[in-house]
Amino acid sequence: MNEVKLAFLFPGQGSQAVGMGRDLSEKFSIAKQIFDEADEALGFSLSKLCFEGPEEQLKLTEFTQPAIFTVSIAAQRVLVERGIQPSFVAGHSLGEYSANVAAGVLSFADAVKTVRNRGRYMQEAVPAGEGAMAAILGLASEAVIAVCAKAAEEAGAVVSAANLNSPEQTVISGSVAGVEKAAALAKEAGAKKVVMLAVSAPFHCALMQPAQDRLAEDLRQLSFSVPSVPVVTNIDAALVSEPEQLRDALIRQVTGSVRWVESMRLLVEEKPTHFIEVGPGKVLSGLMRQIDRSQTVLHVNDEASLEKTLAGLSSVS
Repeated sequence: MNEVKLAFLFPGQGSQAVGMGRDLSEKFSIAKQIFDEADEALGFSLSKLCFEGPEEQLKLTEFTQPAIFTVSIAAQRVLVERGIQPSFVAGHSLGEYSANVAAGVLSFADAVKTVRNRGRYMQEAVPAGEGAMAAILGLASEAVIAVCAKAAEEAGAVVSAANLNSPEQTVISGSVAGVEKAAALAKEAGAKKVVMLAVSAPFHCALMQPAQDRLAEDLRQLSFSVPSVPVVTNIDAALVSEPEQLRDALIRQVTGSVRWVESMRLLVEEKPTHFIEVGPGKVLSGLMRQIDRSQTVLHVNDEASLEKTLAGLSSVS
């Protein structure tokens, strides 16, 4: 497979589904090992929660995050076992942990425990019902950022752009009053659609500062190694190969924006032959179609998608 140059993309929260990872675990011993390691590190059966639910528990942030992360690394290990290695890695929010583990920066056991804490800290940072998030569709990100600044001033409340996902989609986050004000202003500014999101906390905004402070303590205890390939960081949309910068990026991303469009455009400039979405769902594949339709995006989350991806790669001369 000469001339193949790959970028692995790892999904974030929202890609979870009951049953995820079960096929990988049943068909590949390397994937089962990852689920066993997660169960041991966390002290409960995360694998059973991924494979069987209940969905209500899987949707709780402190379980969602380690679950998606574990399925993603299980899929990544299966790819590596088949000799499929990336030249670059990136992950959306939580997915940045998967990217760091794939690049050998963090150990899986350290990361799965940290990710579980990250979810819990985010959950506990803002009392239930006080925060909100909304997806703004069909309005340029610059306009959304301006709308948030105006809403924050007029409502005297926190609201900012949380996820700059695609040219068509920006997610905003903050207090209920701030998000509702920004949503109304976005409609006035010409947004095609505003969708209030069913989330348990307002991620990637200033209200997450308590979570960021707690997570920083945890991350400073961990050993960060030099990555085997460059990692694209959400907060800076930069290719990073320095361990301390990778640690710092994971700390700052809790309150900072996920600059996904810029991150993907940065990777496109590196001219990979394929992007592979590694883990549950196909959210990032969908975003890439909105960012740059000319890119080839494959995905791996079970045996069938793995075989299809391997076939797609082997067709490259």
